Amino acid sequence: MMLRRAMLAALLAAPAIALAQPGVDQPQARLPTEPLVILTRDGRRLTFTVEMAIRPEQQMIGLMFRPEVKDDEGMLFDWGSPRESSMWMRNTISSLDMVFIAEDGRIHRIAERTVPQSLATVSSHGPVRATLELAAGVTERMNIRVGDRVLHPLFGTGP
Repeated sequence: MMLRRAMLAALLAAPAIALAQPGVDQPQARLPTEPLVILTRDGRRLTFTVEMAIRPEQQMIGLMFRPEVKDDEGMLFDWGSPRESSMWMRNTISSLDMVFIAEDGRIHRIAERTVPQSLATVSSHGPVRATLELAAGVTERMNIRVGDRVLHPLFGTGP
């Protein structure tokens, strides 16, 4: 009798498990990470460990459903070549700072404290090579500003 109940419970749960998909109702697995440094105008080197969102399916999900992003972590979206970057916060439950980075590694624009689960687009307002998502408030607390330089192999520099 117990075995029957367990099997029935498993059969009833199977459709829900089969429907669970990253980006739809759960986060994607952590992506490979790389070190990234932001060199500020006053010469400070701020070190981050960033997940690399390179493939379109990784970029579509990004940090959706992640309950938090630590202050020294983030996600770097590599667009491959300079383009307008328009992001949104659908299914993203933590506020983020979005840092838009030009092809030469200079910070082009910063959108601070984006609104969780918003469908409003957050735009780079010009072509950028990459977008870096950090925990909300990090750019303000660390005094990261437009014009600061991002050191990462993607921009021809190393941390």
